[in-house]
Formats: sequence, C-alpha cells, structure tokens
Amino acid sequence: MQKSSVVVVADKTSLKRPFIFANAVHMALCFFMLRMTVIWHRDLIQTGKMVPSISVAMMYVIEVGCLLLSVLGVFGACKGKRWCLILYAAGMAAASQTIIIRTALSYQDVYEKRVVREEAKLLAMMPLTAPNKANRTLLHNIQEELECCGLIEGYKDWGASIPASCNCHYPGKCVRLRGSATIGAPKNQYVYREPCLPIYLSELKLAFSLVMAIQFGSGVFWIILLAMSIKLMGQIKRKQEFIALLQSNRYVPGAF
Repeated sequence: MQKSSVVVVADKTSLKRPFIFANAVHMALCFFMLRMTVIWHRDLIQTGKMVPSISVAMMYVIEVGCLLLSVLGVFGACKGKRWCLILYAAGMAAASQTIIIRTALSYQDVYEKRVVREEAKLLAMMPLTAPNKANRTLLHNIQEELECCGLIEGYKDWGASIPASCNCHYPGKCVRLRGSATIGAPKNQYVYREPCLPIYLSELKLAFSLVMAIQFGSGVFWIILLAMSIKLMGQIKRKQEFIALLQSNRYVPGAF
C-alpha cells in the first residue's frame, strides 16, 4: 500500500503533457507567422514599397523570440529543469504585457487615423475621369476585388469612360445603364451598383479589427501559458522535494 502511494505522488505532474501540447501549437503558430512575415517582407522589397525597418525588425524579434521561448519551455518541462521554466515565464510575462499594452494604446491610431488616411488617399483621386496610370490600376484592382464601381456616386464617377472592371456579371449587384444615365457611356451595359469607397473602408476596418483581435488573443494565450508554466514549476518542485525526502530515508506516508 505504501509503495502504491509513492508512485502516485512521484508522478504528480499533471500539467506536463498539456503544457507541452500547448507550446507545440504555439511553436507551429509562431513558425507560420514568421513564414508569412518573410513572404510579406520579400514582396515589399520586390515591389519597391518602403516600410519602417523598426517595425519589420520588431516583428522578426517577437516571432523568433516566442518560438525560442516555446522550445525552452518544452525542454524545461521534459527534463524537469525549473530554471528553464523560470526564464520561459519571465519571457512570456514580458511578451504578453508588451503586446496587450501596445494593442490597447495603438488601437485608436490604427483604427481611426489609418482609415482616415486611406480615405483621403482615395478621395484625392477624384475626379476619376482623368486619374494617372498608377491610380487607375489601383482602382481597377479594387473594383474587381470588391465588385463595385467608382468611389462616391458609383459608375457616374467615371463619366463616359466606364472601365471594364465595372462590368457586372451578378444580377443582384448590377445596374443597367439606360437612356442618358451617363452621357457617352455604352447603353444597356450592366455595371456594379455600389460605389467602392464605403465598401473599401468597411473591409479596411474589418481587417484592422482582426489584426487587433489576433494581437490581443496572442497576449491572452501567452498569459495562459505563463500560468501553466508557474503551476508546472510548483509541481516539479514538489516532486523533487518528495524524491529528495524519499532518498533520505525520512519519508513518512501521508506527508505529501
């Protein structure tokens, strides 16, 4: 009976496997995000777009750092090394606080100022009857992707030069040009009914909200991993103390 109780207490590290599994998922997510960042950065370089080097460097540091932290945490859990879990907990505490505070402080700037800036950028293209080549390409891409036409008043923004990207093939989204709806424009042509600006801004706000939600969710996930690591450290410590007491021949059944 005494031998059975010793085995149960010695193996009392119930968080070990869940902790390793959670960190395995975390490593997979970090690797995926790191790969996406590399692809995004490469595309920016190829297209000649400029992005602040500090922002790119921070993304690499956070993603690589979290990946290494998970490796350290898994190693500490497998080998029973409390010092590894202490470093892991300290890193996760710093990372979770940083990303949650940064997300909360930057929400206003990202959600409002950037949306306003993009809106002003599109409005500066008006009138659409004479946009430059770069603006025309951008608008064509927006119209094809969002299935819309024009910016403010729909197809009327283009005057008589309605581009092919406005052509509509979905009855529920189309309007038929009749009579003198647009002077000089082809008659009986089906084009998208909705203007692009409201749809584009709505999609932009949704994208920003998703990014913020992902960042905040990452912070919460890191807090959960932090709590698991602290709990696991306590379990490992109790197990080590029990083994030391057992080896000292001073074990008293029921003491643990």
